[in-house]
Amino acid sequence: MRSTLLRRLGLTAVLALTLALFGLTPSASAAPAAQADLTFATDTATTTPGGKVNLSMTLTNNHTYDIWFVYQTIDPTWLTTQRPDLKYSFTGCSLATADGAVPCSGTGPANLGTNYGATIPPGQSRTVTLTLEVAADSGCNGNIGFYSYSYIEFSDSTNLSGGPTYTPETRVLCA
Repeated sequence: MRSTLLRRLGLTAVLALTLALFGLTPSASAAPAAQADLTFATDTATTTPGGKVNLSMTLTNNHTYDIWFVYQTIDPTWLTTQRPDLKYSFTGCSLATADGAVPCSGTGPANLGTNYGATIPPGQSRTVTLTLEVAADSGCNGNIGFYSYSYIEFSDSTNLSGGPTYTPETRVLCA
């Protein structure tokens, strides 16, 4: 009776070892590329009353399919909205192209999606720049911060949602 049990255990062990070596071992593979990358930058870290800051958003398509649709918002952070002395507005919007900057074609600074000029082929980027102007009579004693939500659709019927995105690059010290 023991020999039957040992044979079964031995056969099970050999079968498990074979599966582990040939069938169940994970294969090495590179991590998949991110579908899209949205980065933020400012042309200056500080501003003063009456000053201007350019806030740029760059969307890079790292997917193997075209970006067909982009929806993105940019809004002040809650702390920024709680400062009644702070007065600012977006006074300009432009899309960087191979021929230079062109005015935005979207619905404005709060909704940036159509400004990217989708379709964006794989490996290409689009940059939208907003000009933030601080009023000359504004109080200026801290950071002006922003956050963003984004939704991107690709030609392979997939989509990517992100947000809120808070990054140090979207904060400008107003002093």
